[in-house]
Amino acid sequence: MPSGLRPVAPGGPLGPVGLRHLGDGRRALVMGVVNVTPDSFSDGGRWFEPSAAVAHGRSLLDEGADILDVGGESTRPGAARVPVDEELRRVVPVIEALARAGAAVSVDTTRALVARRALDAGAVLVNDVSGGLADEEMYAVVAEAGVAYVTMHWRGHADVMDANDVYGDVVADVRRELAARVEAMRAAGVRDEQVVLDPGLGFAKAGASNWPLLARIGELVGDGFPVLVGASRKRFLGHLLAAPDGALAPPLDRDEATHAISALVAAAGAWAVRVHDVRGTVHAVRVATAWHGAGGRICTDRTAGRDEAPVAGGTASE
Repeated sequence: MPSGLRPVAPGGPLGPVGLRHLGDGRRALVMGVVNVTPDSFSDGGRWFEPSAAVAHGRSLLDEGADILDVGGESTRPGAARVPVDEELRRVVPVIEALARAGAAVSVDTTRALVARRALDAGAVLVNDVSGGLADEEMYAVVAEAGVAYVTMHWRGHADVMDANDVYGDVVADVRRELAARVEAMRAAGVRDEQVVLDPGLGFAKAGASNWPLLARIGELVGDGFPVLVGASRKRFLGHLLAAPDGALAPPLDRDEATHAISALVAAAGAWAVRVHDVRGTVHAVRVATAWHGAGGRICTDRTAGRDEAPVAGGTASE
């Protein structure tokens, strides 16, 4: 375990502060994606108008989403940044409407100003793919608000991240770099019970680097913080499902593989999974919960041929 990663005052098995009322305490939560963008890799433009985004969010709630993650800036590989005023214009009305409808809303942003305005509009969680590295004011906003905060493993913005896909042991490196973020958050006044960790699948991890993180997700779960996994429709699944000629499977053809990952990481103790297809994921999480309830165990590359550690199941979920 990296030094400093174990929580000083853990949020407990029901997850981070402010979100412990969600779920039943036995399963991973399902976070549905609401992209208010014209250029997201999977569904850019489909929900760009506020009314369409709100309708989509309501539909995801009907399908069983526990949290809605609203984002106004694409983080797909190579994406250009948008002006802060445009990001605010995209997300704030959608967050206000969905929060009024009773949704638990997350804002997907790397900007402290956007986070602050989103929280004012009713968001209850900040999902920061940069882990606070993109905006030095982010930790102060989160500390003052006292809300849940997802800190993701990150090595640079979308236009440069693929060049940073260089690791020794990717799992050890990610855990160590997340531990450094935890220490920085503590120094800024963010409480451990606010923190959720995300290994950052696809971010500075273009292909094979993602699989060890998934296979050994229990190591990150074992470090004591709730863990969010966002594998939905990402490039490494496109490579896995590629056609015989090498053409990547298109994003919409990656949902079944996403469901499989969601079931596996839920059974291994993930607190939540972030997905585009909510209905299928809810079913996958139910499978994981039933598996764990019946005493199911997962054998990883580190436990194969040896005594297996008990699966954490839904104990890290809400």
